[in-house]
Formats: sequence, structure tokens, C-alpha cells
Amino acid sequence: MTAGATHSVVAETSTGPAGAAPLLPLGFTASAASAAIKKPGRNDMGLLRCPAGATLAAVYTTNQVCAAPVQLDRRHLRESRGHCSAILINSGCANAATGDRGMASAVELADVVANACEISPVAVQHNSTGVIGVQLPLDRMLPQIAPMAARAEHGTIEEFARAIMTTDTYPKWSSRTVEYEGRSCTVVGCAKGAGMIHPNMATMISIITTDAELTPAEINTHLRAAVERSFHRISIDGDTSTNDSVFALASGAAGAFPSADVGRAFKEVARDLALLIVRDGEGYERGIHVQVTGAPTDSDALSVAKTIASSLLVRCAVTGGDPNWGRILAAAGRAGVVLDVNRLSLSVGGVALFRHGSPAETPLADREAAFRKSTVEVHLDLGGGQGSEEFISCGLTKAYVELNADYTT
Repeated sequence: MTAGATHSVVAETSTGPAGAAPLLPLGFTASAASAAIKKPGRNDMGLLRCPAGATLAAVYTTNQVCAAPVQLDRRHLRESRGHCSAILINSGCANAATGDRGMASAVELADVVANACEISPVAVQHNSTGVIGVQLPLDRMLPQIAPMAARAEHGTIEEFARAIMTTDTYPKWSSRTVEYEGRSCTVVGCAKGAGMIHPNMATMISIITTDAELTPAEINTHLRAAVERSFHRISIDGDTSTNDSVFALASGAAGAFPSADVGRAFKEVARDLALLIVRDGEGYERGIHVQVTGAPTDSDALSVAKTIASSLLVRCAVTGGDPNWGRILAAAGRAGVVLDVNRLSLSVGGVALFRHGSPAETPLADREAAFRKSTVEVHLDLGGGQGSEEFISCGLTKAYVELNADYTT
């Protein structure tokens, strides 16, 4: 783009794993290692470094049974005043509900990372993901950290994204480029998550990085706006985890860019990652996208959309491709929002199902086809205002039940 041209946000790569993994933004390096935490022979530790330092924002789980590393991260974020130079993530063990020993392990890992990277411990963020109530195998993890710090390099995000996976079937990444007056910066994110997914937050860990120059206040604003329209709009099973976190880091290596464009890039990357999480939901076969319009407020629309998308009966109907649309109306009716059934209009995949208090005379074959698409698009108009919102989930499958029935055995 020539100097003085209008700034824009453009897609840089396809989202993982369909396309090549994007390069990390300038100022970041990464590496991975195996500590055989869950399974021998696969990387289960990922280290992301920003040697010159980065501004940091984070959104952590609201679950009151909060993992030791998340408790430590909150303290480090506060004490560092929004700065970070390294993030260590391990998979295979959540280090949650592990008592004083679990907290001591989190502190020791952060200290060892700080020593290896020659930074202050408060500049380290660390998280774990995996089974709750199990202690970390520090004897296998600690020896990996110094070599990881030494070999971290500026390459793609793929190795790091794979190292943080648990029951994920593929790595998840997304990227955008912001161009302005002949210069460019990137926003690159990765995530893990396939189960225990629900606002606010869900069993997911995501890291969004950029080389744009942002203050702690600016990156916090961008992150929270992005999370609200992405990770807080998805559910797989209605459970939120003890370890959920979304980290955002800005190295500033590419200089300053228009705030609105950087914020838009954050939102697009976060939404890509959220959709990838749903599509990789444990036992995933079919998605559900609920759009609610005509509500008194956006908040009312969200309540209705979330209730429908999270309903076990609706999700079972979608799994079976069963056009039992009455379950959708029943879920809407218990969402805590005042409704007038005579003003409701319901369609799925563009096929009318209910209008003005009565069923639509739509052929059964059309109804069945709408419920058997790869993503079942539900649109409910409440006929009572200008509020609108969306929520995304997936069917409830036998495979999901089997996986989680045997998770630790």
C-alpha cells in the first residue's frame, strides 16, 4: 500500500489447520518440548517469548475453583502493571485443586522461566491445561525450560499451538494484517479447546499477539471487546473450567497503527479461534448458530440465544437431524425474557417453522433438510424491539459422552 493510502485490515492466512501456520509477529519467539506429562513422544510444553518485553492484557476464568497458575498470573499481571516477557503453557495436567503444593509448583515454574529468560518473575505468565486434581511432574518439566528458552526462534506459531492441545484434534490459529501508510503489523492468535466450553470463560487457552504498539490500557480494551464477541458467544457443553485464560501481548516492534483497525483485527482473530474451538468440540458432528432479533434489548436477545444454543434437548435434536422445532421455542420461553408467542417468527436454514402463534405449513422434507446441514442456522425473531444477538454451539453426541465418561481411565 502506498504512503497516505487509507488504512485497512486484510486476511493474511487461512485459519488452522486448513492453511499454513502464520509467522509470529515481530518481537516474538517460541519453542516447544516434551515432558511426557500425559503421553510420551508428543510436545506438551510451549514457551512464547518477547525478549524486549511486551504490554499484556488477560481475561481469566470466573470459575471460583481457580487453578494455581491462574491465581499466580493475576498477581503477576497486577504487579507488572501490564507487562510480560514470557508465557509458559503446559498441557496434560491442569494444576487445579492441588493445594499448597500446586501453588508452589506454579511459582517454581515461573521462577525457572524468569531465570532462563533473564527477566523478573512478575513478567512471566504461566498456565496449565488437562486433568484437575493432579500434581505437575516438575522433575520432568523443569529440565526442559532452559533449553526451550535458548532455542526459541521467530518462526510460525504451529509448534507452540500443537504443544498446548489436549483433546483437540487439530491446532487452531488465525492471523490478520493491518496496513497503514506503507507499513504493516500483524495480529496472530492460537488457541486450544474442545470441551468444557462455555462463557465466562471456557476450557480454553488462547494467546493473541501483535507487533503493533499498544499501551496496557489500549490492549486491554481491544482484548475485552474481542473476547465479548467471540469466546463469550460459544458453548460446547455448558461447563466452564478452572484454567481458562486469554492472553494478549503487544511487542510494539512494528510501531503505532490506527487503534480502530488493530481492534478490528483482534475481533476477527478471536472470532476465528472461537469458531475453530466449536468445530473441534469433543464428538463434533454438527454446529448450531442461533440468531435472535426483535428483542427489547441486545442483552435480552443474548439471553434467549444462549438458552436455545445451550439446551440439551435442542442439541440432541440437532445431533439427530430431527426437526423438533418446538424445543427451540420451549427454550426461548424459559430464558427469562418477556415474550409474546403470537409475535414470534422461527426459521431454520431459511425454512419457516413458526409464524404469529402458529406452525408454518412447510413440507416435512424441507424441515428435515434444514436440521441436517453441517451447521443448523436458527433465526428467532421476537417481534418486540431492535435488540439482536447470536450464540454458537454444537450437537450433543454419543462420542462426546464416551470421551468424557472415560477421560481419566
